[in-house]
Amino acid sequence: MEPAPIRTLVVDDEPAARKVLGDELGSFLEVEVVGEASDGNEALIQIAKLHPQLVFLDLQMPGMNGFDVVRSLSGPDVPVVVIVTAFDQHAIEAFEAGAVDYLLKPVSAARLRVAVDRARILLGKPAELAANLNKMAAIPHPGAARTRRIIGRVGEEYFLLDLDEILAFQADRELVWIITAKQRFLATQSLRSLQDRLGEPRFQRVHRNAVVNLNHIRKMSPLSSQRWLITLSNGLEVVVSKRQAHLIRQILHW
Repeated sequence: MEPAPIRTLVVDDEPAARKVLGDELGSFLEVEVVGEASDGNEALIQIAKLHPQLVFLDLQMPGMNGFDVVRSLSGPDVPVVVIVTAFDQHAIEAFEAGAVDYLLKPVSAARLRVAVDRARILLGKPAELAANLNKMAAIPHPGAARTRRIIGRVGEEYFLLDLDEILAFQADRELVWIITAKQRFLATQSLRSLQDRLGEPRFQRVHRNAVVNLNHIRKMSPLSSQRWLITLSNGLEVVVSKRQAHLIRQILHW
């Protein structure tokens, strides 16, 4: 007799992310997606109502974030929690402290398979599961410090990049590239999300498709009265839009 599928809840504030992850999980015969939630409060309501065995939990959500949800879980039937994040050093710390797994967006099918297999093993160990959640609840709030590293992807490999080595972020349709002196990496968030998450004055939007590290600007050339061309330390040239021309004026008056 086949075991019952793992009752699973998907929590993410982005509808598209919920759909993609839900569709991927739907292809696993041993998984049943019983519901979804768009924020932390709704996640707790759905957990109490649906009693999922496994929760894929986005870390960065407005209001109650992923760690707040974990801190609110209690009782004998707590679910296995898999952290899902675009980039966050705290997610890595959570995994090291006891999270069953963490997934970096965009999530590959192979990586998702590993997470489901790990969760299945932990479902048979309630004492270990409770201990892991207690460890996760002790992680400092992600907002306590600014992001100091960014995760970049090349193929199926992920790299931790220091902010100092990042020259720029460039959007190319749906993709966002992280530019360093020697290589390009695929980012895991939108340009706007990256800039908001960084909270760093040295990273400034110069065009709707580009955010640059001001410390790596080496030359500024006027193209017209309101348009400029900046050259970064690796020789990359980026056009400054008319809307952001005031930034150049600020730099010139440093």
